[in-house]
Amino acid sequence: MIRTAVLAVLAALVAVSFPSLATDQERSKPDLAKAREIAEGVCVACHGADGNSPVPANPILAGQIPEYLHKQLNNFKAADGKPAERNNPIMAGMVAALSDEDMRSLAVYFSQQKIKPSVAKEEKLLAEGKQLWRRGDFANGVPACAGCHGPAGAGLPAQYPRLSGQYAEYTVTQLKSFRSHERRNDSEKVMRMIAGKLSDHQIDAVAEYAAGLR
Repeated sequence: MIRTAVLAVLAALVAVSFPSLATDQERSKPDLAKAREIAEGVCVACHGADGNSPVPANPILAGQIPEYLHKQLNNFKAADGKPAERNNPIMAGMVAALSDEDMRSLAVYFSQQKIKPSVAKEEKLLAEGKQLWRRGDFANGVPACAGCHGPAGAGLPAQYPRLSGQYAEYTVTQLKSFRSHERRNDSEKVMRMIAGKLSDHQIDAVAEYAAGLR
């Protein structure tokens, strides 16, 4: 009798847990249809409907690591009475009405779009950029970019973004923002420390090299 009652209770608990698990899985599944609507209605002007920005001032989002995109969207959003980690009035306005589910879906949507990569234009910078990317600048304590972003610039999921094919102009702006500490959402201040040791010329060189990576 007791054993039968215990089994009945366990069976009931299992029956309840399966719908709950299914609900959690459905909730975590990206809504790509809604993400596309947001991309085409909100993101398109600056980043293009498919994440391929029409202007170098704005980053190419197509093919970017989804975890990284989600983190950046979150960082533009003020929460719990605290200011946003990334101070950008335009992006703050764009993400204000987005839920976390919306941002996760957008991140996956853009990650699945095919990148139309930028190209390296300043050939005279490529040799120095290649050196910095592959070997760093040992004398000044600058590690190789490839250590975190990969030999081909593909990035490291959930930690470091893809930089291959990114507009050199955008990469330059971000490195200088890290160097001045205007941008402060890097983990353990890694990018602030590295960028702080780079000259303007080195920043230009490594950004140009990354734009040509494939």
